[in-house]
Amino acid sequence: QLQLVESGGGLVQAGGSLRLSCAASGLTFNSYAMCWFRQAPGKEREFVAAIRWSVVTTYYADSVKGRFTISRDNAKNTVYLQMNSLNDEDAAVYYCAAVPIEYSSGRLKDEHEYHYWGQGTQVTVYS
Repeated sequence: QLQLVESGGGLVQAGGSLRLSCAASGLTFNSYAMCWFRQAPGKEREFVAAIRWSVVTTYYADSVKGRFTISRDNAKNTVYLQMNSLNDEDAAVYYCAAVPIEYSSGRLKDEHEYHYWGQGTQVTVYS
């Protein structure tokens, strides 16, 4: 059974950093595109970053470009999100998601692209 488990969330001061991890099991990890979305209270879930199975190609929301970095370790079946220079607008529940190559349309910024989701990890930013 495919499972995605996020970790690394927590409380961080504005300007600080966090690294989120998403451990995957029950899948051939290097055949999946992976991503991070986030959802703040009262807001819709929004795209943050995605990475193709090839590792080389990444995508970012404009709001996080230059501050966040998505990466993956296919040997560890884990995708990461390094978040720097955090601000109040980054506070949200962060979700990782996965889609296998054979079912991907390439629209990796679209939440409907993804077949599997984790339970989320909370990121809280204080001033």
